[in-house]
Amino acid sequence: MNTAPTGRHRLPVLAAVAVVGLVALAGCGVDIPDSGRAASEDGSAQPTVESASQPTTIPAAQAGHQWAPIKTAAITSGVQTYTQGGQCTANFVFVDDAGNVYLGQAAHCASTGKEDETNGCKAGSRPLATTVTFHRGGSPAGGGDVIGRGQLAYSSWLTMQRGGEKDANTCAYNDLALVKVDAKYVPQVNPSVPFWGGPVDVNTSGTKSGDQVFSYGNSSLRAGLAALSPQSGASHGDDPSLGGWSHTLTSPTPGIPGDSGSAYLDSDGRALGTLSTLGLSFPVINNVGDLDRELTYARAHSGIPGLKLVLGTESFDPARLDNCLRSSPPIPPPSPPGFGPQASGTTPTACTAGR
Repeated sequence: MNTAPTGRHRLPVLAAVAVVGLVALAGCGVDIPDSGRAASEDGSAQPTVESASQPTTIPAAQAGHQWAPIKTAAITSGVQTYTQGGQCTANFVFVDDAGNVYLGQAAHCASTGKEDETNGCKAGSRPLATTVTFHRGGSPAGGGDVIGRGQLAYSSWLTMQRGGEKDANTCAYNDLALVKVDAKYVPQVNPSVPFWGGPVDVNTSGTKSGDQVFSYGNSSLRAGLAALSPQSGASHGDDPSLGGWSHTLTSPTPGIPGDSGSAYLDSDGRALGTLSTLGLSFPVINNVGDLDRELTYARAHSGIPGLKLVLGTESFDPARLDNCLRSSPPIPPPSPPGFGPQASGTTPTACTAGR
């Protein structure tokens, strides 16, 4: 079973609230009021071709940076990102040969088009060099605290449009952007996925039906309740007709608007993909773009020499959520004004509230 993209752009606040209460609309980004927004001129990069023999990952200790300890790091996989007011969630950390550090997010987080414009080869996007800010505590009331800044350095959408990409699956599911972290904020970065740890490698083989997957969403619609951020679910198996570009899955705690772009790990802790869309169904179906293909495309066409995924400093632990649920008392979820009851989800516990 697979679901084509059904709308994944940043939604107005009222529409996003309807998604949470009714599980009826599709999309993964949320428009939230923000301050200090800025956009600059298009800084399109020239394509470059990376050798297939060059590694696509690098251990954190070999990446040329002194990473912040995970317990004190302000900027990690899973941090909230705001692009011209649209809130998404960062996926993985990347570096290049020049020592620059990047946070991944979904390309559609910079969308300027309508909700039903899901074809990255045609949809409108803000230009490269657009300012992206990293936030803590974003909620339906506002953007919370700005904890870092960067600039849009790569967009699969802009790159496909510039190169005249014609493959339908690539246009539909290649949904990765890279935000270059301003140098002053790099010492605050840690490449680990919160709660779960990893990534330990890149998944290059896809998923089979029933395979377990893990994620960490950070939608502002959760009103800052970190207990709802760790997510686990199961793959529906890969549809051969999609050429490996997308993975379909369901979860007791599905990705919601604002989780857009967040990282997904497979059962071994390898980077599987990035959250791209929600499907119109119950339970909610999430579509995850394949990171191996997205990163390969970026390495070939981004103009960023030596682009690599940084592996986590923390060990991957797939049993952590189960252990927490068995050992911690439940804590009640918040009820922001205008929110309906959670349509589905695991009872949050105190053990997940720390990150």
